[in-house]
Amino acid sequence: MRVVLAEDLALLRDGLTRLLEAFEFEVVEAVDNGPALLPALIKHRPDVAVVDVRLPPTFTDEGLQAAIAARTEIPGLPVLVLSQHVEPLYARELLSDRKGGVGYLLKDRISNVAQFVDAVRRVADGGTAMDPEVVSQLLARREPLAVLTAREREVLGEMAEGRSNAAIAAKLFVTEKAVSKHINNIFTKLGMPPSDDDNRRVLAVLTYLNG
Repeated sequence: MRVVLAEDLALLRDGLTRLLEAFEFEVVEAVDNGPALLPALIKHRPDVAVVDVRLPPTFTDEGLQAAIAARTEIPGLPVLVLSQHVEPLYARELLSDRKGGVGYLLKDRISNVAQFVDAVRRVADGGTAMDPEVVSQLLARREPLAVLTAREREVLGEMAEGRSNAAIAAKLFVTEKAVSKHINNIFTKLGMPPSDDDNRRVLAVLTYLNG
């Protein structure tokens, strides 16, 4: 699985490269600034981009903007964004086109190697990997959540973090059948007709998180 990595801190960039390669990812290019990121993404068209939000020269949102621009050139390009803090505006902007795998993790999560690697794989496969803190802040700002029950909001939050029905059932101490019922209710309330397309699950998450 081919990865383009963008991180300005040399030690972290080298550490992430070694970590990814240890789990059989191929880091085709690692850049340390915003202007270099977009050309790298367009050149390599990676299976997934792992991108720090704030990169030189201004340390504002160069990484995110390059990722968004790349998704315009390469629709559906999977992007996993790393950030030092929860920045809901950046998360919403990333989610705005509702296409392809997306993730938003706080850098603290990288210390959990299994969790980080799983997030990279999930996003590369077209899924979502949203940090629980990001999900919490985004969902808290959503007035339309009034249409969902408290349990449906819980299930949606777990879906946004990328958990399977079985994992959601285990965490919430309910049956998988109950989880499936809640998810179908969420689809109905979001106006998503029945479909065999697994992407509907991702669309449900992105629709609500994007707002």
